[in-house]
Order: sequence, then structure tokens, then C-alpha cells
Amino acid sequence: MIPVNIDPITTTISENGGKSIFDWFDQHQQSFYTLGWCYLRNQQQMEELFYRSILKIQKEWPRFKSNIPFEIWVTSIFIHICRELSGDGSLQGLEESESHQGLFTALNPLQQDEKEAMVLTYVQGFSKEDEAYLLQVSAEKVNELLSSGIQSLRNGMYSETSFHGCMDYRKDYLNYIERAMERSKKIDFEVHIYHCQQCQEDLATFQDARLTMLNLTERVELHIPDSFMENVKERLQEQEKHRKQKRKKRQRKGLTLASVCVLVMGIGFFTGVIPYLYYLLTEEDPQLRTFLQQGNGQRLNLVAESEGVKVKIKSVIADELQTLVFYEIEDKNADNQYMLNLGDGVDVENDYEIMHYDTFPIYYPPELESDINRKEKNVYLGKMSLQPLKGDSGTIKLKITNLKKLIRDSSKQNTSWDYMNIENKSGEWDFEIPVTKQPSTEYALNKEIEIEGIPVRFDKLIMAPTATLLQVSVNNEQPEKRIESINFNDLEVNNQKVKANIYGSTLIFSEHSMNWDTFQIRFDPLLGEKPKEVSVQFKSVYLSLNENQTIKLDEIQEFPQTFNYAGSTIILDKQEDEQSTNIVISNREMKNRAYEVLHFDIVSEDENQFLSMEMEIEDVLVDKNGMEYDLNQSPYSYNEIEQPRYFHNTYNIRLHDHNLTSKKLVMNGYSKTEYVDDIVKFSLE
Repeated sequence: MIPVNIDPITTTISENGGKSIFDWFDQHQQSFYTLGWCYLRNQQQMEELFYRSILKIQKEWPRFKSNIPFEIWVTSIFIHICRELSGDGSLQGLEESESHQGLFTALNPLQQDEKEAMVLTYVQGFSKEDEAYLLQVSAEKVNELLSSGIQSLRNGMYSETSFHGCMDYRKDYLNYIERAMERSKKIDFEVHIYHCQQCQEDLATFQDARLTMLNLTERVELHIPDSFMENVKERLQEQEKHRKQKRKKRQRKGLTLASVCVLVMGIGFFTGVIPYLYYLLTEEDPQLRTFLQQGNGQRLNLVAESEGVKVKIKSVIADELQTLVFYEIEDKNADNQYMLNLGDGVDVENDYEIMHYDTFPIYYPPELESDINRKEKNVYLGKMSLQPLKGDSGTIKLKITNLKKLIRDSSKQNTSWDYMNIENKSGEWDFEIPVTKQPSTEYALNKEIEIEGIPVRFDKLIMAPTATLLQVSVNNEQPEKRIESINFNDLEVNNQKVKANIYGSTLIFSEHSMNWDTFQIRFDPLLGEKPKEVSVQFKSVYLSLNENQTIKLDEIQEFPQTFNYAGSTIILDKQEDEQSTNIVISNREMKNRAYEVLHFDIVSEDENQFLSMEMEIEDVLVDKNGMEYDLNQSPYSYNEIEQPRYFHNTYNIRLHDHNLTSKKLVMNGYSKTEYVDDIVKFSLE
């Protein structure tokens, strides 16, 4: 368990706030870093995890109850955010670390609740009582999860062995081994074991599995990058206060508008054009104006002000696909523009009560170049997607504690958000937002084609006020080739064409028995009458292909060496220093290369040997025409790159063991993008 003195830290936080929380995490970073790696697999996610955790603790600090140990309370928040990030599609596609691979291999077959219990017990060293609080279960349930987890681990170790221990006694194995059994029950247990050969063998293998878990966790040594906490700290630092400037007042022609409204009211009752003309004259956001004119929402204009910044919730449009929040942020003291970023200081406090979690919100990038956001230097109008409502209506409790400053680069012709130099604005803006869900219409498609020799089935089309959704399933029964993701260019309905949202493709579930993976692709909303003719054009598919090849590293006499794989010549090199041996796999020739990403492992022929390693990847962003973009130069507009791909050019694997004896490089396969432009047509009549 994480050692900490409760009273001093709570007193210090009360006095110094967020700085003390960061300092506490800095002191205990190794323990939390190890816990985070049991859920996540790359440095970007880990930095996001620490960043969100510190912000969440700072936010929830007024609610902290002193009867709960501080470290337990912090860990519960940390685990909750681990769970959120481990299922967050927004960070998919990043490189995975190979560190403590043996532990991952052992835990992979386990159920999620078994994994958590095993990690908290054997990696973190918590007591069962503390685990019960962290997992929100009873201490008895924790014991059950540990027992079933060890049994699952044992089943993997002895995959060809059948176990026939008596069920009535098997549940007591863990308590017996840990000497936590009552004396009378212990005597009865030992008498039974003495006379039952099957239970003796069963107990012995159970204990072997537990010892294996202990050995794996003892050898977990994670290297934390030197810049890790510094990167987190930079994201947490609040921007320096700018010199107060008199905000510019927007000129409104109030008298003229009032006169026009009187005229409209005078004719509106007879023509039915009141909503259309009213919002045409009074709503400057063209997207929101369209929704309001069609009766898909109403103007709210809820306002909260903090630290010289006013946040206004203008309207909320909800349907079966998402809950779309339109907002306006005004800096009253300086010429700054800010946006909202869900999960980063923007939280729905009652989300579990009123919202569905089987759908991810759509990401909408900042619209810096729109006319409305170029009018005023201190005002930004944006939108933010939340999960759809469970019921037909509800009240969203939105809590905002952090805003993101939008930084323009005047040297760029097409301005983009400089995400590498993020500045934050802290404050407190709280809203209770009434929402009513608008109806959607669903159409069955039931059509099947083949892409790259793989069956693709079109299931249904959903037309909602805020978006259009196409549901597609892919048959990945072939082990040698799979479609991992699928992208479309546009959708046309009744001669009205809409573009696919580049952030709106989601894998929602897998029908394992039928070998079908189902994707939902989102397009802009479609307006008008019932669809009769529908067509959709493909853009690309991302494929994973299996191709096995093994290279014994200890048989290589001289480095560098080359080998042929996936139609390419790949360089294999070795570099050594005092602490480690680095294996470098590289291929910088991208023209006509069959792969973008390699899938491989470095393993030992000795199954009991644990390999400690880290990996760094050098990659290049390339568009459809072969144009390369330097990932280290920012900002560049990702949205404007034509069908981008990430090519991994170099893999640098750092082995903490200098000895390459019995070690081998196992190539498992590779991934690549295939551009396709097939058009599929449907008739719904």
C-alpha cells in the first residue's frame, strides 16, 4: 500500500490546494505509474491519466471525508479514470509498451474484475478491506475474485491438465495458504486434504499459480521517463493573468430588431413563419440557427461567470445519437478565446444516472476560421457532444472547472489550434440544463458486398436531428486478414450529399459466435423527406494481416543484418550501453511499402524467463499522395491532410538484459491502409 501520513497531507492541501496534490503525486509517482500501466499501454494515456486524476482530486477535495484514508480515496479516483481511459476511442492507434510483458500475458485471460483484484493485491499490496472499498464490493467478494483469478491463471499454466479438487474445499484454498482460516475449519480442511489425493494435487497447482503471480509482480520494474511529471505539471499550470483590457462591446441594433420583431409578430400568426424569421434575425450561429428553425430545440441562454470569464449555454439539441451543447465563452478582461473540452475540466456530474454509455460522444474540433469566431477576439462560439439521454428528457448537471485557450498562429494561412502549447483557465461554472430528446428514424438496409475479399454487411441507417448514422458489420472470420477499421467518404440521400465525420467511426461490439464486428459511422445531419435512394462511397479500410517469421537473435554473428518481410528489406541492428541492449528494427523506404505498422514480439525460448523492456517508435505522417508531414513541427492541420497514414519507420526496443542468449524476434504480422472508392447503392422504396 502507498505509505502516507494522512493529517499532514490533508492539512497541506487545505492550505496550498492543487500544488500540494501535484507534489503528493510526484512523491508517489512510481506506485501510481505501475497501477496505471495495468490498465493503459502508452505514455500519452499515462500523462492524461495523471493530469485528469490531479484535476479530479482538486475538484472533489471539498467533498473529501476524513474518515477515509487519503491514499485510498485518491486511488479510488485514479482507478475510475483508468477505467474511463482504457475504453476511450480517442486515443486508439498509439504505440503500446512491451514493458512487464510477462505480467500482462498472465493477466490477459482473466475477467476484468479478477484482474483488478489481482493487481490491487499482488502489484499494489492493498488489504482486502481496502480493496473492497476501491472495487465497491464486499471483502468476501474480493476473496472470491482472487481465488477465481488464480484459478484462471492456473488454467493457462496447465492448459492440458484437468483439475478434480472437491468444490466444497476449493473455495478455501486462498484462506488456507494465507493462514486466514479459523482453527476449527482449518483442522477439518487439513484432514480432508490428507485423505483426498485429488485435492492435494489441486491445491498444489493453485499454490504454484499464486507463487507465479508473486514472482511476476516482484520483477516489475517500470522506468518513468524523466520528463513525465514535468509534462503533467506544464498542463496543470494556469496561464499568467493578462493585463486587463476593456472588453469590446458588441453593437446591437436593438431598436431596429425590436421593430422587425413587431412586424414579424404581426404577420406570423397568419403565415407560420415566426420561428424561421425570428431565429434568422436573432441567432448568429448558423448551425444552431438551423436546428432552432426546424423546431429541434429551444434557446436557453444559461449564464455563469467566474474569474472574469462568462460561459453561456445557448441551447442543447438531444436525440438518440448524442446530446449536442451549443455554448458561447466571453473573456471580459482580455482578448482571449476559450473552448470546452469534455473530460478535461468539463464533467456531467449525473452522467451515470441520465446518459447512455454504449455510445462515445463525437469530437468536434475548434472552428477558428468560421465567420462568427473571427468577429470578436474575446468571444468564441462552439459546440460539444455528450452521450445520448437514457430517457425522453432530463436535467444535465454540467460542472466546468477548466477552459482551453485557443491559440492562433498568424503565420499559417489556414489557422489551426496549437495543441502543443495548451493554456488553461481555471474557474467554476455550474449549470443545470433541461433537455428533451428529439425523435430519430431508423431504416433497415440488409445488403452485403466484399471489400478486399472480406464480406461487409450494411445493417441500418439512422437519421437523427444532429447526425446521420450508418451501421456496417465486417466478417473477420479469416485469420490471415482482418478489417480493423473502415472509412467512408460521403453519403447521398435523395440527391442530398453529406460528408462522414472523421472522428465519428466507432467499433461498438463484436458478435464473437458469428465472427462479425460492427461499426457505426457518423455523417452530417440530413434534412428533408423520407429517403428513397441511398448511396455511400468508401474511402479506405485498415487491414491487419498475419505473416509469421522467427529470427533467433543469438545466432546473428554481426550487426546490422537485413531480413525480408512483407515484401520489404528490413534492417536489424543492435546498440549497447552500460544499462541495456537496444534492438533496432528500421525501414525508412516508404514508397510501395506493403506495411505501415509491424506486429512483433521479442521473447525468450525459456518460458520462465521474464523480459523487461521498453520501446520507442519513430513514425511519419503521410498523405494519400505520399506527402510527408513532420510530427515534431506544430501546428499543422490534420483535418486538411488527404487520407493520412502513420508509417512506423523505426522501432527501438530497450532490453534491460544484455544477454541475447535464447532470445528471438517473432514477427506476427503487419497493418496497412487500402484506399477504396467503391459506391454502394440502396433503394428504400
